[in-house]
Amino acid sequence: MPAALPVRPGFSGISRHFAPGWFAAVMGSGVLAITTLALAARWPLLKPLAWGVHYFNLLLFFVLAVPWLYRWLAYRELALATLRHPVQASFYPTFSIAMLVIAAQFLAFGGQLDLALLFWWPGMVLTFIFSFAVLYAMFSGQHVGLEHVTPANFIPAVGLVVIPIAGGPLLGHLQGSARDLALLANVIGLGAGSLMYLGLLALTLQRKYLAKPAFGVLTPTVWTHLGPIGAIPVSLLNLAEQMPLVLPGGALVFASLLLWGFGAWWVVMAALLTAAAWRRRLLPFALSWWGFTFPLGAFVAASFRLGRASGLAGVELFGIACWGLLFAIWLLTLSRTARGIASGSVFQPHS
Repeated sequence: MPAALPVRPGFSGISRHFAPGWFAAVMGSGVLAITTLALAARWPLLKPLAWGVHYFNLLLFFVLAVPWLYRWLAYRELALATLRHPVQASFYPTFSIAMLVIAAQFLAFGGQLDLALLFWWPGMVLTFIFSFAVLYAMFSGQHVGLEHVTPANFIPAVGLVVIPIAGGPLLGHLQGSARDLALLANVIGLGAGSLMYLGLLALTLQRKYLAKPAFGVLTPTVWTHLGPIGAIPVSLLNLAEQMPLVLPGGALVFASLLLWGFGAWWVVMAALLTAAAWRRRLLPFALSWWGFTFPLGAFVAASFRLGRASGLAGVELFGIACWGLLFAIWLLTLSRTARGIASGSVFQPHS
């Protein structure tokens, strides 16, 4: 007998099982819009595409925010249960990271400071709240084993290091106690997220050496390494420009290039691991495919920034190649997501 087609649930059903990882789509679309706008300086024909993705992403955020918020109001126990889950909890910060990415979009597209601040302040606060909530649940419980360790655990750290991407430039438009508070939040976020990433990097590499690979719906998480690798250099340089002390710019760029070099190496490794999963038919479509997009986009943004700052043309050219890969993956994931929405399959639990 043919398999039964999935039933598309109503709004209540969608909200009940609404996966927090949906906002990875906003993160990925936002960074695609920003990097496409940057690339439009070289190829102006890309400018309409950049603006189109920008507006699409704003609409996407508000559409997804409705069931996300409703779940907390109508199904609070389920929302809290997800927050205590050893794997799913790490995806909760994607909501606040999406707000930070949109703040960066408003700065890139027209320099809309008021709108950028409107998203950055609550996005920053929620990022800190989720970083404590997710990690406290893990640190205080005994439900996390080595089999639960994946690069998805980086997401709270990614949120923290993303804070200065828009937060750094916004400091130049703040004064008094508001600027002091924002500067402190940027410093704490970048410091905590960077060192957290180093610790989690060792932990995830331990799993790759000693445990089974995270294939299946978790395959895209191998690309999550590129999130902090891309965000840290951009945030570091943004924040250095606003610090009330003189920092050696050349040394910061060189240190950032070393991190970028690891990212360039990891792009190849992630591609090899993803291809291996594809060959073994262990890469089914799921919402986790959006996990391909933001990390790769963050690395593209770092490539463009460091290519200009260092004068190394190869860095920017590698970033352009990665942008092409990002755009192709984004189109594929968007089309598969649209098909899943039409069939109702993406609304099933554990999609």
